[in-house]
Amino acid sequence: MSLGYLSDRAIKSFIKSALNEDIGDGDHSSLASIPKNKTSQAHLLIKDDGILAGVKMAEHIFNQFDPDLQIKIKMNDGDQMQVGDVAFEVTGSAQSILSTERLVLNCMQRMSGIATYTNFLCSLIKHSGAKLLDTRKTTPNFRIAEKWAVAIGGGKNHRFGLYDMIMLKDNHIDYAGGIEKAVVETKKYLKKLDKQLPIEVETRNLDEVKQAVEAAVDIIMLDNMMPSTMREAMQIINGKSKVEASGGITEMNIAEVAECGVDFISIGALTHSANSKDMSLKAF
Repeated sequence: MSLGYLSDRAIKSFIKSALNEDIGDGDHSSLASIPKNKTSQAHLLIKDDGILAGVKMAEHIFNQFDPDLQIKIKMNDGDQMQVGDVAFEVTGSAQSILSTERLVLNCMQRMSGIATYTNFLCSLIKHSGAKLLDTRKTTPNFRIAEKWAVAIGGGKNHRFGLYDMIMLKDNHIDYAGGIEKAVVETKKYLKKLDKQLPIEVETRNLDEVKQAVEAAVDIIMLDNMMPSTMREAMQIINGKSKVEASGGITEMNIAEVAECGVDFISIGALTHSANSKDMSLKAF
């Protein structure tokens, strides 16, 4: 649950892939119509209210594509944005500005939507000790931006991928022959490889909660449980593991879930259902 995935190498790799996808063998519209030596200015115009996200990403995109572009930041990631605000200004090659425009907007619009929704859900549980988590329900090849946006909005990042945490979900447990067998084999595997990874187990009922407690895992997930059942599960766990609630959690019931005393609440909708925010990159 850190931002370790935001290395320069990872960000550069994402941007390179995204630019290659969009530009291919050339931005022929700009190359054909705009003189190579023409310089211009543009600003990022906000057209929606919410939480701004993606300014740093935009700065990385501009600098990677054309280091001569000059960016004047007027608003920062995490700021409250309103219609009419200007997030930044960019000055330099007109061709470079046009070639990077869509990638910048795609990232910032999507990231701002996710940050805004995350911030809203966090506000509903701020009276509790529960932390809001994202999931792996992300857009392929865009996870770095989506999880970054969750963090900007005030949420916490769950595992980034399959490699940085053990999560034994229902299918793992069923294939392995039960919680005890799955955890025993997992601990053997980690010891053999000398890996220190936290172990989380998904539970579907109170009997599985008891099994997870006996298996001594780091985190127990309460999956698709009613709040009344969650409260019973919390008594069984009794502080022996951290607890994550997941499944069927919405803005209508998230406060009640948080009040059960869970440590974490994970919601896939943070990244797969947030509405993008409207903004434009306009010449001036």
